[in-house]
Amino acid sequence: MYTFAYTAYHIDCGGPTNFTDKFNTTWLSDRFYTGGTIGLVSEPLRFQSLQEKTLRFFPISSGKKNCYIVPVPSGRYFVRTFTVYDNYDGKSSTPSFDLSVEGTLVFSWRSPWPAEISRSGAYSDLFAFVSDGEADVCFYSIATDSPVIASLELIQVDPASYDSASIGNHSVLVNYGRLSSGSEQWGPGFSNDTDVFGRSWQSGAEFRSPNSVGIKAVSAIKNVINTDQRPNYFPAKLYQTALMAIGNSALEYELPVDAKLDYLMWFHFAEIDVSVTKPGQRVFDVVVNDKNVSRVDIYKQVGSFAAYSWHYTVNNLSSSLLSVKLVPVVGAPLICGLENYAIVLADLSTVLDQVIAMRALKESLRVPVRMGWNGDPCTPTNWDAWEGVTCHPNKDETALVVSQIDLGSQGLKGYISDQIGRLTNLVSLATYCCVMGLYGSMLSKVLTNIVLVSPFFQCFRQQIKWKYFSFWYHVSETISVQKSWRAYCSMLLPYSGHTGNFNSSSMVMITLG
Repeated sequence: MYTFAYTAYHIDCGGPTNFTDKFNTTWLSDRFYTGGTIGLVSEPLRFQSLQEKTLRFFPISSGKKNCYIVPVPSGRYFVRTFTVYDNYDGKSSTPSFDLSVEGTLVFSWRSPWPAEISRSGAYSDLFAFVSDGEADVCFYSIATDSPVIASLELIQVDPASYDSASIGNHSVLVNYGRLSSGSEQWGPGFSNDTDVFGRSWQSGAEFRSPNSVGIKAVSAIKNVINTDQRPNYFPAKLYQTALMAIGNSALEYELPVDAKLDYLMWFHFAEIDVSVTKPGQRVFDVVVNDKNVSRVDIYKQVGSFAAYSWHYTVNNLSSSLLSVKLVPVVGAPLICGLENYAIVLADLSTVLDQVIAMRALKESLRVPVRMGWNGDPCTPTNWDAWEGVTCHPNKDETALVVSQIDLGSQGLKGYISDQIGRLTNLVSLATYCCVMGLYGSMLSKVLTNIVLVSPFFQCFRQQIKWKYFSFWYHVSETISVQKSWRAYCSMLLPYSGHTGNFNSSSMVMITLG
């Protein structure tokens, strides 16, 4: 059925067991999280779906940043979350937090939430590319608030969907409205109607402008063709109903948006009125924010009872309201559905080798949970990097790199992994602890790896400049340790083919205890 690999996860956050819901969707027990605690809504009988009743929250003791890290094949994914508070903690105070997908900030929750959303929850969704074999959905606490999530869904979609050839793989499409005309909310999680991508469609009634006074709903008397076609797989139900203006009036929608972003709009039509039998009988203009962007004749494009979709991009929107008008030219305007997505440029990510190194350090140094070393070490750039870590863009500004690590006074008990050699941009490392396992031969082993692999830890450079290292066990031993290391570097000279002097102006301090 599909021309792309299909992977799907439906995770019941906080849920203890797998189950299948009334729409035949299999939900997995809670998994792939980095920390947090299980919670339950205060009024579970108000929620019809089991996955909406349980939740996972991330107290500050779990760190500022926590994630779900889901192993998936690389590709494009539909990501949907359900977020609810419902006074699960008895504090009557909704939390403030941010949510990122693949290192890009996409949702910001700020207290106080609207009362209905706080009590009943809200679904949010987007489309994003995963390129490294794992989907990172991360939460960042604002102040000391506890981020919360009730369910998480990831569904692989066609990589060519939603005009990705033009938009590119480095943008996230955040849903700002997916409307179905002439019907109530439907789709996965709300009805038995199918949507290959997992999209749910809501009634457009609340988004219609008060200016749309003369309208009526129409339904198809037979099936509409050309639905569920690649790459977007728009479902057949979308085109079975429509709204049509009455008389000479226009159809108008007002969509709430955030200013200063670009928006991708998809318009869905089907000529399901049997009175239209040839081109030219129904013609209307599409006007977006008072700009006439297209003239539409559905029958001329595809004939009757056939799906027709068309998209348009609004650039650098300057207002918080997006106006869409269907203005009659001949006959009455008609529409089956409308989608609106913010085009959010994907944030820079950390160089993969350096992510591997930092995760190895997290394990070897036994970095405590409270430090929140989860997800990408450096992104989103709107947030702080991992605690004690400093990052900056690489030379061509295509990725982020780690430049400093300062873990002073953290009480670490482990050792420095030899993967540190992957941190080729590191200029400062401090741990301030007695790093177990680094004495004697183990110390020499780790130092050898650092010297030979990472140019920032080399004793010599091609310009005959020396790095100066100071390994501190105890203050009283500083001089002897420095002398030992100077001797160690001197031993390398016969094998390196270089001679030179220590250059104290290019000092790198590595404090091990």
